Amino acid sequence: MNTFDWLKRAEAAQPGSGTTTERLEERVIDALRTVFDPEIPLNIYDLGLVYGLDVDEAEGRVEIRMTLTAPGCPVAQTFPATVEDAVFSVSGVNDVRVELVWDPPWSRDRMSDAARLQLGML
Repeated sequence: MNTFDWLKRAEAAQPGSGTTTERLEERVIDALRTVFDPEIPLNIYDLGLVYGLDVDEAEGRVEIRMTLTAPGCPVAQTFPATVEDAVFSVSGVNDVRVELVWDPPWSRDRMSDAARLQLGML
């Protein structure tokens, strides 16, 4: 864990940080929104790359099924670790598993309205 991650965890543990009122799933989604696709300048959650999110709040376990915009993406081998690191930075997360899947293939239809608006598609 680097110094930035340590500071982020320490800040999240402070009273009034929202960790006691926000559910773990909401905090995980917030963390996923800090990870940006390497080719399209949008976060992976609003881009629709996250296909499944299972959060066990009691155990602090998070399982993510996700894809990339293209199977030949040059970061396919390293990107799951990037996502894992972001989710591990969330207070209350003890275990993270990221599974990269290719079926169904990603399409623009999976993007949120906010992502479409940001790209000028609405």
